[in-house]
Amino acid sequence: MTMSKSMQATAHKKPLVVIKLGGSMLKQLSDAFIESLKELMESKNIIFVHGGGPEINEMLEKLQIKSDFYEGQRKTTAEVLEIAEMVLAGKMNKFLTTKLQKHHINALGLSGCDGQLIQASFLNEKDLGFVGKVDDVNISLLHALLDLAYIPVVAPLGKTNDGQTLNINADVCAAAIAEKMQAEQLIFVTNVPGILKDGVLIEEASENFIYELIDKGIIYGGMIPKVKSALQALSNSLKEVMIVSGNNPIIHNGKMLGTKISKKQEVVV
Repeated sequence: MTMSKSMQATAHKKPLVVIKLGGSMLKQLSDAFIESLKELMESKNIIFVHGGGPEINEMLEKLQIKSDFYEGQRKTTAEVLEIAEMVLAGKMNKFLTTKLQKHHINALGLSGCDGQLIQASFLNEKDLGFVGKVDDVNISLLHALLDLAYIPVVAPLGKTNDGQTLNINADVCAAAIAEKMQAEQLIFVTNVPGILKDGVLIEEASENFIYELIDKGIIYGGMIPKVKSALQALSNSLKEVMIVSGNNPIIHNGKMLGTKISKKQEVVV
């Protein structure tokens, strides 16, 4: 696919949204959600980052590979890393890319190892093994793909300076890409409409209110690392993070549906 210079200029000027999909949501992602992305694409550039935890667990069990945990995080041995790379960069990346393409969305799958996209270093080699943190992002590559009207679909792997592949938490990877690319918005896609309090959606939440909800046990389990990653991602350029449902359209009547997290905004319940 080729684009004129004027089309490239238009693509480059669009604000950027980074969308993070957990592995548990990849196969549950509704057609209504994907179709609603097209409305978002009219005014925004999009980058996807995805996980694949459940599929990695399933493959490790099938191959009877032992998997230990340290402080709630999987230790990535050489054997586990091989499976993680196969599942993330292979099966799950191509599954999501194909699903988007079936809806006529011009997606291009790649891992953080491709084109030196994610430059990484060991997070805690002694206790976690081949688990990485993001040091830098090849933003030139991502801008080039966006200018060609592709939606990058990124598997959360990275390379060290000496070429070692590292497994990276998908929330952390998405937040790093959003920061480095100066994204306008970071979106975490979950199986719930957003943060709920007594069954009611919290439409906006400040940083202080988020910690209050964690202390009270209203935010718990897997939602805690998501909201903490959201708060860590906030910056002068990235002023808000959304938590949305992958089971429903992302936009209704021009409004994004979910919980908006920001540092200073007032709480609306």
